[in-house]
Amino acid sequence: MANTESAKKRFRQTEKRTERNRHYKASARTYVKRVRRLIAENKLDEAEMVARDAYKTLDKAARKHVVHPSNAARRKGRLMAALAAARAATPTETPAKK
Repeated sequence: MANTESAKKRFRQTEKRTERNRHYKASARTYVKRVRRLIAENKLDEAEMVARDAYKTLDKAARKHVVHPSNAARRKGRLMAALAAARAATPTETPAKK
């Protein structure tokens, strides 16, 4: 436990910041999980809509230094790649030739 006054203050500050940052981390994690679940269920249009929210949340967390900007970029890239792979694997309907 902290002994000096300054160490006690730093401890209080850290607790407040941790609580504040928890919201951004949790919401980013939730959106990423939701996108991955929708991709697995092959609901790609809905996954794309939720992915936009995931990108926005990850960017906001990176902007506030809750996660490292490279970490947010890597997670967004992997989501985009998973979505693109799922789109490529899904057969597209082509109009019948006359």
